[in-house]
Amino acid sequence: MANGFFNVPTPINEPVKGYAPGSKERAELQQALKDLKKQQADIPMHIGGQEVRTGKTQKISPPHDHQHVLGQFHEGDASHVQQAIDAALAARENWAELPWEHRASIFLKAAELLAGPYRARINAATMLAQSKNAYQAEIDAACELIDFFRFNVFFMQEIYKQQPESLPGMWNRLEHRPLEGFVFALTPFNFTSIAANLPASVAMMGNVVVWKPANTQIYSAQVLMELFKEAGVPDGVINLVYVDGPTAGEVIFNHRDFAGIHFTGSTGVFQNIWKTIGQNIHKYKSYPRIVGETGGKDFILAHHSAHPRQVATAITRGAFEYQGQKCSAASRAYIPSNIWDEVKGYVQEDLKSIKMGDVEDFSNFVNAVISEASFDKLAKYIDAAKADDSVEIIAGGNHDKSKGYFIEPTVIVTKNPQYVTMCEELFGPVLTLHVYDSQEFEKTLDLVDGTSPYALTGAIFAQDRYAIDLATKKLVHAAGNFYINDKPTGAVVGQQPFGGARASGTNDKAGSMLNLLRWVSPRAIKETFVTPVDYRYPFMGVDTGENLNVTGQGGF
Repeated sequence: MANGFFNVPTPINEPVKGYAPGSKERAELQQALKDLKKQQADIPMHIGGQEVRTGKTQKISPPHDHQHVLGQFHEGDASHVQQAIDAALAARENWAELPWEHRASIFLKAAELLAGPYRARINAATMLAQSKNAYQAEIDAACELIDFFRFNVFFMQEIYKQQPESLPGMWNRLEHRPLEGFVFALTPFNFTSIAANLPASVAMMGNVVVWKPANTQIYSAQVLMELFKEAGVPDGVINLVYVDGPTAGEVIFNHRDFAGIHFTGSTGVFQNIWKTIGQNIHKYKSYPRIVGETGGKDFILAHHSAHPRQVATAITRGAFEYQGQKCSAASRAYIPSNIWDEVKGYVQEDLKSIKMGDVEDFSNFVNAVISEASFDKLAKYIDAAKADDSVEIIAGGNHDKSKGYFIEPTVIVTKNPQYVTMCEELFGPVLTLHVYDSQEFEKTLDLVDGTSPYALTGAIFAQDRYAIDLATKKLVHAAGNFYINDKPTGAVVGQQPFGGARASGTNDKAGSMLNLLRWVSPRAIKETFVTPVDYRYPFMGVDTGENLNVTGQGGF
């Protein structure tokens, strides 16, 4: 067996391809889209390296064309969750004992496969099943996931390098053990990269995983499992099941070997999971790690010194890219009265030029929302705003689900900063905007901080540096990712570690070393080279008086 201190390749963020007309990547992606649409995939669960088909299937259709069928997946039950746990625990010892450089190599290989032969396919799958345009798929399913693999390997190395000091005669060492048991990864629809990273980052640190994706992400999850397998992830390390949440939870959260959960989803679900874990805490071998990112009511705040065009562009991109279905998407904005007319004009101009439709038409900026349930919820809020004389819709407001679940990018203006859509998370292309007196900036800071229970992302726009400093201080707890003169979306792995606090989650910062530290349990080892053989310490010696400076006269 070879020994050495290994240095992994220095990670660099994956360049984003442009998909311009006539480019090689555009042709490859268009072909991949055609190829996938011709097929009807029969998607099994993956348990212990075996493909599991139950015969109980659900169809998968593009949100932008719900009459087309991309395929079907096989739905499991509680017995399959138990099988996945058993497979994970059976694989645990060998995986945990595999030298870390081999785990590193697997995920570095996954990054290279994704950057090359898998790129067009994972992007096409994400576009079709999650209704992302080519650019949004590229920055998510390809670039961000490649970055997660490469940077997390580097972070893993840095964690293992961190060692304590040793005094003469001893050697202090620190090892980072995988958790004792299995980890449950519960992943969302909106980012293929997150869906992959939640199980992969856990596995990278030597843990075994039961992974349940959102049903609307299963189509691209299947491609990810093929990627993991080709990269060399051993059977049983990551097990993929398709069951409903309560069924999975009943088995997982009552299991003695449950060691942690890596979660992205709704606040309500996460709080219920936390409560269930607390109620069952006496059942577990150890205290489970609970890591979650749960959403937000993200804001854009402009100061009276802000440039209107910059603010308007941030609104258009921050609120409406990927139909506002990013956890970081701007869904409330506070604009000072002195620049409002200009901002309004620019936003209306932008939204008039935006095209909405099928992902295969690369000129479309906006596509469909993820499901009929999402469509119905958003349409309800929009229709209520139309009927409310206290608010005004200045752009958008239309919706149509006859072919796909299309919600027009919509801007609601309200004089009431506590209006329902200023406070509640909608998760769609709806921005609510409040115009404030330009002389009441500091009062508006308090409003921004106190309106929402969430604290994920937020942005301040100003040219006045004192205003920026004041906002940064007053909004210190209002956003885990805070942007100055930029939209509140687009965090990059290794550059802006992502996560929020308050109702937005545990702020364990995906894309940084902080997240990986949650998936290890350190053990400190002290080795003494010459072991004492006498229990007595020097201070216990008997005084003879020879070394004492005693006058016998009582001194002063």
